[in-house]
Amino acid sequence: MPKLLPTTLVGSYAQPDWLIDREKLAKRFPPRVRAKELWRIPPEYLAQAQNDATLLAIRDQERAGLDIVTDGEMRRESYSNRFATALEGVDIDNPGTALDRSGHPNPVPRVTGKVRRKHPVEVEDVKFLRANTDRMIKMTVPGPFTMSQQAQNDFYKNPEEMALDYAAAVNQEIKDLFAAGADIVQIDEPYMQARPEKAREYGLKALNRALDGVSGTTAVHICFGYAAIIHERPSGYSFLPEFANSPVKQVSIETAQSKLDCAVLEKLPGKTVLLGVLDLSDKSIETPETVAARIRRALPHIPAERIIVAPDCGLKYLPRETAFGKMKAMVEGAAIVRRELGG
Repeated sequence: MPKLLPTTLVGSYAQPDWLIDREKLAKRFPPRVRAKELWRIPPEYLAQAQNDATLLAIRDQERAGLDIVTDGEMRRESYSNRFATALEGVDIDNPGTALDRSGHPNPVPRVTGKVRRKHPVEVEDVKFLRANTDRMIKMTVPGPFTMSQQAQNDFYKNPEEMALDYAAAVNQEIKDLFAAGADIVQIDEPYMQARPEKAREYGLKALNRALDGVSGTTAVHICFGYAAIIHERPSGYSFLPEFANSPVKQVSIETAQSKLDCAVLEKLPGKTVLLGVLDLSDKSIETPETVAARIRRALPHIPAERIIVAPDCGLKYLPRETAFGKMKAMVEGAAIVRRELGG
């Protein structure tokens, strides 16, 4: 029988200070083009250092007691730019500009030709993860709609066409990630929350195209933005019930910082929900009881069998000891509620 209230990360874990300049990282918007200046390690040793950091992230997750482990996204400057800058049709040397979700201009990949995947981008990452843990594993990929919003279109006649080509690239990657051993593949689509009208217009169509013919367990993560960068939180999602008709199996949402009214979960019948229960705007570590209370808030609206316990978003911007402490509290909080439910 599957474990009740299993635990996982949304994707990222705190990268070590020896690997990346965390102060530089925190002082800017998440990079959309390459940001090689963030790495502290010389290029010839970087891959080795990223592997070592990934091992640390895996062991921290295992030590904290997580059931589903990620690679912590140690090799990434941001959740999206590693994949987005590896595609054909994209000029990263002469970037364009697009507005970030906060309304600020940010350098972005400039699309100058048909977007295609040249080669697998994260397959070696998932193989490394699979080789180094015996737990269930999850790999994350940036979503086609979000990547289309983080690019300057100098080629396509309309943004929908571009998003659908991003989707075809993501679709190929997802299939390869499952073939390489991923148990779950999560698509990160924060811009569906930030730009709900466009998401309704063609974002959902792009997401469904990315999932075309995919048989493994898929998740989608939408959020209100990194707490370290986007400080204001709306009290509810502008785009969520729309996922009810998508083939995606799991939907990852945040409830802790936003104090979300969990009644909205009733609009996702049949979906497993990754329930965000860690407030990443708060550097103090939650008590297990606080986490348990946040899980209980959801139970009137969704059966426990359809909940996976997770942080609100990625742990990337937190100090490492804070990230570990919060993760451990999350596992202990889930255990409290599991005992109450007799699971």
